[in-house]
Amino acid sequence: MEAAYQIFSIGSNLYEKKVFSNAEYQHAKNTYLSHLQSYENAKLSIYNQNMSILQSEQTIFDLEQQQNEQLNQLEIAHGCQIISSSKLFPTKTISLPPKLIFDMEPIITLKNIDIYQKKLMILHQISLNINKGEFVYLIGKTGTGKSSILKLLLADEKAHGEQAEIVGFDLKKIKTKQIPYLRRRIGIIFQDYQLLSEKTVFENLDNALKAIGWKLKNERYERVMKTLDMVGLSTKHFKYPHQLSGGEQQRVCIARALLNDPELIIADEPTGNLDPITSEEIFQIFHHINKKGTTVLIATHDFMMIDKFPSRSLLIEDGKIIDSGL
Repeated sequence: MEAAYQIFSIGSNLYEKKVFSNAEYQHAKNTYLSHLQSYENAKLSIYNQNMSILQSEQTIFDLEQQQNEQLNQLEIAHGCQIISSSKLFPTKTISLPPKLIFDMEPIITLKNIDIYQKKLMILHQISLNINKGEFVYLIGKTGTGKSSILKLLLADEKAHGEQAEIVGFDLKKIKTKQIPYLRRRIGIIFQDYQLLSEKTVFENLDNALKAIGWKLKNERYERVMKTLDMVGLSTKHFKYPHQLSGGEQQRVCIARALLNDPELIIADEPTGNLDPITSEEIFQIFHHINKKGTTVLIATHDFMMIDKFPSRSLLIEDGKIIDSGL
């Protein structure tokens, strides 16, 4: 375009100086006007394309806003974490609700498994799947088999049936020497805390890290303090268990379970000894952990907390597992 204009300008000057004839001048002028029209057409085409892109982006933005409003409503209704497509594209500035769509890769699979207490079969051919990232309650009356299922998942009981897998380990084929490695990938929380009374909070966690092979003292210190901070106890690391409330002791147990950054948390009646207010604080911690991607399975009969923090529930009743499907 610029070259055509220069030709036209030179032609105009030469025409004025009588070097170019009128016909030559008209030809240069027509050439310039032709290029000018092509240039204007090209600008118009680019403008139209840009307008189309802007309209498309606005449409996408509007749709994402609608989606996020719907997801927020689901979050309020179900109290669970949600993933929207916006999270996959961080260039968007839309604030995102938490996760509802879970990774469909199972972290726990039981298929047609028989569960025994001593030699008595209490559950026959039960099946369940829990996917990565889920928050699941295991509920049922005392004696229905909740603890027996957890013992099976931790390889404390032999698996009988078609398929039993957890965090990549085959529970039907697992060898005794493999069990410690299985448990390193799972954070385990008990109702009765199981803290060493003669050790401080820090020493309880530090000893746990030593037991699983953390050799460097400074790395252990950083990890212990980080996990204590996650449960709000970083200022109480020097205290002994008897100097803590029940809720604080359970927080120490949660911190201990998080030390090795597990894929899965299994908690057995974690609020069984706690008052409702403290129980709510503990469940808030569990849900915060889950929102960061850790799968959580809690055996409980604390229905007040289930009402406050609704999620998928597996009910054991009459020797069967009934899935709420939430």
